[in-house]
This record gives sequence, C-alpha cells and structure tokens, in this order.
Amino acid sequence: MEEGELFAIETFGGINGKGRVFEESNCSHYMKVFDAPSVPLRNPKSKALLHEITNRFGTLAFCRKWLDETYPRHIVPLNDLVKNGYVDSYPPLNDNIGFYVA
Repeated sequence: MEEGELFAIETFGGINGKGRVFEESNCSHYMKVFDAPSVPLRNPKSKALLHEITNRFGTLAFCRKWLDETYPRHIVPLNDLVKNGYVDSYPPLNDNIGFYVA
C-alpha cells in the first residue's frame, strides 16, 4: 500500500451460511479489459465478438444475455476472449448452496 492509493473493502452478509463467499462457475457478467494485450486472435468468431463488444459496450460491464440478440452463439468465442486476456469475467459470489448472500 502506498499513500494516495484507494482500496475497496466489500462485506457480504449471509444467513445460515459459512460466512465465506466463493466464485460460482456459471459466469454471466463480463467487461472488456481497458489495456488488453496484443495477443493475436486466431478464431474469426472471437474477433467478430470482440468487435461487437467494443462497439456496443466499450469497457463497460455487460452480461451474456445482452449478446444473445445480435450474437446468439457467443459462449465459445467469449471464453476464448477471457482466456486471451481481452475480457475479464466476473462470476457471481455465493456462500452455501441455498443460502442468501447480500
């Protein structure tokens, strides 16, 4: 930590859970990386999806269902963009299955 840096501390309240959160595997929220690496994309569908994301959302967060209308088969190209560092995934945080987390 250095002087002038800002940090966020997020608290998660739960009922009857373990009191610890974990990332669920079903991810629905993503965001394009502002300073993405210049790794060449070999998959043309990934390139097309990156172009679609850039035009529609820029570096704002988006969810997968917003891509369904214009790019219905986006799961594999989106996972490729995450793997290559062009897009970050933000999976939901859960406690125990069936317990609420605020």
